[in-house]
Amino acid sequence: MFDPDKTATVGSSKDPKYDVFATQTMTKTPASQSKTPLVIDETKSKLLLQQIRDNQNLSMGFVGGFGAAILGSIVWAVITALTQYQIGFMAIGVGFLVGFAVRKMGQGIDKTFGFFGAGLAFLGCMVGNLLTTCIIVSQQESVALSEILSGLNISVAMEIMKYTFSPIDLLFYGLALYYGYRFSFRRLTQEELKSITKPAGV
Repeated sequence: MFDPDKTATVGSSKDPKYDVFATQTMTKTPASQSKTPLVIDETKSKLLLQQIRDNQNLSMGFVGGFGAAILGSIVWAVITALTQYQIGFMAIGVGFLVGFAVRKMGQGIDKTFGFFGAGLAFLGCMVGNLLTTCIIVSQQESVALSEILSGLNISVAMEIMKYTFSPIDLLFYGLALYYGYRFSFRRLTQEELKSITKPAGV
């Protein structure tokens, strides 16, 4: 739910499950500004967690992520078609773009937001590969791209994906899944983190 790579320098609460709040912070934490050790206030952290859940919006998160996936797939396809080369960081870019959109629109902390982010990022990469093939065929055969796209259906798309599949695609899809999941969760602000901490022993 929260980014484990940004651990706050605050003390632990009596119940470790509330320490999830201590992992979601900015560069500076309240503890870095005071010599007094700080711990998580369980009551306040429960209230904040419930407030965040009351305000999260899964539908908007999906809409934002879907739009980002489509945008990412178009950028993926254009760059790949122009360079004739699949660039690994494009998968990271799609994952980040989708995750950011899910987080911005959904403001969620539940795992469902991460699953949506991962799935939509994966979709963005797959559609990007499909569009890449369509663009290349359009260029080589001098056929309008719109004509090629109008002839697509599920079975045709699946055949194209199978024909053009490369083992390296698994790496790209994996990166998109990872970053799509990771960036889909709402982060605590500095003020929110400060509001749920208290001096040790109080």
